[in-house]
Amino acid sequence: MKSIVMLVCALCLAVPAVNVALATEAVPGQKAPSFTLKDSNGQEHSLSDFKGKYVVLEWVNFDCPFVHKHYSSGNMQRLQRTYTDKGVVWLSVCSSAPGKQGFFEGEDLAKRIASEQNSSTAYLVDADGQVGQLYGAKATPHMFVINPEGVLLYAGAIDDIASTDKADIAKATNYVREVLDAALAGRSVDIKTTRAYGCSVKYK
Repeated sequence: MKSIVMLVCALCLAVPAVNVALATEAVPGQKAPSFTLKDSNGQEHSLSDFKGKYVVLEWVNFDCPFVHKHYSSGNMQRLQRTYTDKGVVWLSVCSSAPGKQGFFEGEDLAKRIASEQNSSTAYLVDADGQVGQLYGAKATPHMFVINPEGVLLYAGAIDDIASTDKADIAKATNYVREVLDAALAGRSVDIKTTRAYGCSVKYK
C-alpha cells in the first residue's frame, strides 16, 4: 500500500508540462507582479489594495495530497490565523482550470472552503491561470511573500520536507514562518528562494 501511495504522489509532483511552461517568474528582490482577481464571493481584489502590508500568496488545490497534508493537520490554517492576526494579508490562489483537479465554483467552492476551514483573507480564483503563470507558480502549495513596498521577499516551498506525511510537519523548517517572523521583527530575510514541492498546478 505504501508503494502505491508513493507512486500516486510521485505522479502529482510539480513537473509542469511543456504546453504550460512558464515564460516568466516572479523574482525575490524585485517588484511583485500586479494582478486583480475575484474571490470565491465574486469580489475583486488587487495586489495594490494591500500596499503597506505584508502579503502571502498560497497556491492551493484542495485535492492535492500535499495540500491535504497541510490542511488536514491544521498546519496551513494555523499559519493563516497566526499571521492575519498580525496584520498580514493571506491570499489563497487557485489556478486550476475548469474540469481539472482542484477547480470548484459556486456552492461547491463555498462548501469546500468551509470544510477545509480555510482561514485566509480571501480565496482567489485564477481559472485561466494568468496570475499563476505571471508568478511562475509550479506547485501546490507554492508560497510567495511580498513586503509592504510590494517587493517579493520569498518564493518557494512551504517547508523543507517534501512529503505527504503529516508527521513530517513538526520536524520541518517552515520557510514561510521564518521569512515572516524575520520581516515582521525588522530582521533581514536570509531565505529568499527554495524549490517548491507538491502537485503540478493544473493549468488549462
